[in-house]
Amino acid sequence: MIALLTLGGVAYGVIALVAARGFERQKNKISGFAPAVSILKPVKGVDARLYAGLESHCKQEYAGEMELVFGVSSLEDEAVAQIARLKVEFPQVNIRLVECPQRLGANGKVSNLVQMLPHARFEHVVVNDADIAVAPKYLERVMGVFAKKNVGLVTAPYLGVAQGGVWSRLEALGIATDFMAGVLTARKLEGGIKFGLGSTLATTKTALAAMGGFDALVDQLADDYEMGVRMVRAGFGVELAHEVVATTVPKYSLRGFCEHQLRWSRSTRDSRRAGYAGLGVTYMLPWALLTVLASGGALWSISLLSIALLVRVAVALNVGVGMLRDGQVLRDLWLLPLRDCFALFFWAWSYASDVVVWRGEKFRLKHGELRRMEG
Repeated sequence: MIALLTLGGVAYGVIALVAARGFERQKNKISGFAPAVSILKPVKGVDARLYAGLESHCKQEYAGEMELVFGVSSLEDEAVAQIARLKVEFPQVNIRLVECPQRLGANGKVSNLVQMLPHARFEHVVVNDADIAVAPKYLERVMGVFAKKNVGLVTAPYLGVAQGGVWSRLEALGIATDFMAGVLTARKLEGGIKFGLGSTLATTKTALAAMGGFDALVDQLADDYEMGVRMVRAGFGVELAHEVVATTVPKYSLRGFCEHQLRWSRSTRDSRRAGYAGLGVTYMLPWALLTVLASGGALWSISLLSIALLVRVAVALNVGVGMLRDGQVLRDLWLLPLRDCFALFFWAWSYASDVVVWRGEKFRLKHGELRRMEG
């Protein structure tokens, strides 16, 4: 039985390789379509890489008009000083700060977006997380996708920049070699991407209104995923841009790492129940190692482990290095078996409870919605 799970994981790995290759082959030339765009960035607090990420948005080589709209829950937030510095260093960029004092739901980021949207001057809007860093051609490549007909949402692949410590490195490795491989595989099997990623959510006010607006997402944990789902339901297409962005992976304690992985796992489980149940099969290395143990080190099981290792490394290199250009993958490739064992553990543990910890608060997750737990 365990050997069959290993074979299932190997089969998944082969599909992931085909999916990654197919995505790379579909890379098109930049369309030249450059509509005016409002970039909405909710921010909260400051970390070591925040300013570098904000700065990268001000260095866009973009033919169209753009503006940056920041949102904070309080003008006392530490990020306000960083935004003031940004205005001084980039006077040519239209930068505005919006105070968002109302808490409209459990998801504070989306609550801010509801209050920020009326301040956006343009029909096209881009939302990405506060710590996202982008390349100078980011807007050109993302907004160019809207040249296609009926596109309601454009999202983007991303890599995680580890900030030190083994837990940070394990998470970054998982993003580059497992999570993004899963995104590409889902895109292949489902005939297109049907969800969003928080790294980039580019849309229009028209499409946003048709899917219910940000208001409909104020209690959603996976607001990015749900936004894509609702766009598809509203009759719009979702596209994955050929533009990689970077997010920050903080230096975790073991507890912080576990809480984040569990929140991520339970969010995915709640959003894609059938797909998530099958996700356990994809962890070919842990299953292969268990097969070797269960067989007493039989030669056939060692051969199976060798095949699983070969396929798993091929996926890591093709997606993590080949597509995402993440040099950390080469540095941390030796951690892959450990990372995958943790991933299988969190996959199983995610079924034990519906409780998640987010920004120090405990919530119960039900049908994608966050319900605050008292006490």
